[in-house]
Amino acid sequence: MQAIILAAGMGKRLKNLTANNTKCMVKVNGVPMIDRVLRQLDAHRLSRIILVVGYEGEKLKAHVRSLPIFTPVDFVDNPIYDKTNNIYSLALAKRQLCAEDTLLLESDLIFEDSVLDLLLDDPRPNLALVDKYESWMDGTCVLLDENDGIDSFVPKKSFRYDEISRYYKTVNIYKFSKEFSQKQYVPFLNAYVKALGENEYYEQVLRVITMLNHTTLRAKRLEGQRWYEIDDVQDLDIAESIFTESVSSRAEKLQGRYGGYWRYPGMLDFCYLVNPYFPPRRMMDEIKASFETLLTQYPSGMHINSLLAAKDFGVAEQNILVGNGAAELIKAFMERLSGKTGIIRPSFEEYGHRYADQVEFRPENPDFSYTADDLMHFYDAHPVRSLILINPDNPSGNYIQKADVLRLIRWSAERGITLLLDESFVDFADEEDSSLLDQTLLNQNPHLFVMKSISKSYGVPGLRLGILASGDTEAIAALKKDVSIWNINSFAEFYLQIEEKYQQDYRNGMALFRAERARFAAALARIPGLRVIPSQANYLMVELTNPKLTAKELLAILLSKYNLLVKELTAKTGGQYLRFAVRDTADNDRLLAALRRELAE
Repeated sequence: MQAIILAAGMGKRLKNLTANNTKCMVKVNGVPMIDRVLRQLDAHRLSRIILVVGYEGEKLKAHVRSLPIFTPVDFVDNPIYDKTNNIYSLALAKRQLCAEDTLLLESDLIFEDSVLDLLLDDPRPNLALVDKYESWMDGTCVLLDENDGIDSFVPKKSFRYDEISRYYKTVNIYKFSKEFSQKQYVPFLNAYVKALGENEYYEQVLRVITMLNHTTLRAKRLEGQRWYEIDDVQDLDIAESIFTESVSSRAEKLQGRYGGYWRYPGMLDFCYLVNPYFPPRRMMDEIKASFETLLTQYPSGMHINSLLAAKDFGVAEQNILVGNGAAELIKAFMERLSGKTGIIRPSFEEYGHRYADQVEFRPENPDFSYTADDLMHFYDAHPVRSLILINPDNPSGNYIQKADVLRLIRWSAERGITLLLDESFVDFADEEDSSLLDQTLLNQNPHLFVMKSISKSYGVPGLRLGILASGDTEAIAALKKDVSIWNINSFAEFYLQIEEKYQQDYRNGMALFRAERARFAAALARIPGLRVIPSQANYLMVELTNPKLTAKELLAILLSKYNLLVKELTAKTGGQYLRFAVRDTADNDRLLAALRRELAE
């Protein structure tokens, strides 16, 4: 068995990273891609490795010759790499391809070691490695039959997004037998190049071969093994987060992305917080039906979107402001404050990061619980001009009943304290009618500002929607001038336009959620080594009491072994705490099974 690596291309999309060296010399976490793949191939004791080089070929040869690789490496030069595509590079190595069984790889891939094991351990002689199509993938796709036969290659012009559930993406790693190369691939390669020229791709030859009834080429499906194709700097960034040297570093890189986890196939995100039971399918279908219009037309300005939000939340237009997520509104609001501001910790740090003159309240108990009386007593002794309260709080899920929040509102009014109440998670609480988005209440308390993240409560984080309401109409008007006139897009505006029709679905979803949270919390409490903190939000904070594991170590285990991302809270709490988002039953059961397996041992 030998290997052929195609490495002649210029890698123009990587820009300055390939200005003076070839694509496979680009480093992923400090290691050139070519070093990694040669080490992986070297471990299999192949007869030789053939490297087809072109752009910066002499530099690449010198680098490869300096590596501690025991397998002999031969080079094939493509002198017209800038005028041809990879079909020509492979044609230059066709004599070597016919000499023995071959692993064929492209040089811009990074993959875990088990990928080659999977291919080599399979007794079938001719295999195309494939993986289930995901939205981040680009390039050649195939349709398979139940016996791993390749029914067809899907050309770009025939690609249909409504059929992606059937597609598999070629990983660009193949195993060809000597006989297959001699009798099928190379003869068709010669004919294809002669008929259509050298500026084509070698996969086109495979497409022709799969039309033959007697071909022995089959697909080999990956089973969750990690791989990534690096074409541009964005691909490189993601690859570095997938293939870090340590799992703890991978967790840090992933959490530092603040979302976008659809680009990590198979990973379940228990870190970021949304509603698993809303929006309903019918609502999503209604948005899809207007997709082209929403994509190609401008949204309305601030005035119209304030009217929509006012309709949805039962307040006047002059009392409410719509934001590009609550984060935009938090920034605008915090910039208007002066004097000392009360901040509760541990809590959502976006508020604390936006203001320096803080008076911190920290509960002195392992549940991080506190009451309205605790806050009033503390801030009577430590006066402030403004106070930030998230209710339920994040990450503890601590909840102050509405009657007590109303007492806190009266207390703050008496002391001239501006009170910002963030009720992004209040709809998840068991208490009925817990929201303070009430026109009469706002009118009577102009010192009160109510913040709400639509992303979290309504399960639409991709729309980036938040609202801020207050009886202080001058402040709201000033904040409207601080943000862009088009601060939300047409999709978010359309959501506000139709949201009112789905309020019963929302109430039904919340009922389902509360039942699942209770079930999930009870199941977590039965796992040895976990203590569950009472929560009224869409997440559960747990204390890890198992002395054999730290929270960071359990995070690493869940990520590396089970592809589950959770929130680790050591820095926030000073103890061994984790936070789990409450997802639907199937997802929660997957986390429960992993925790039982790791903590029961």
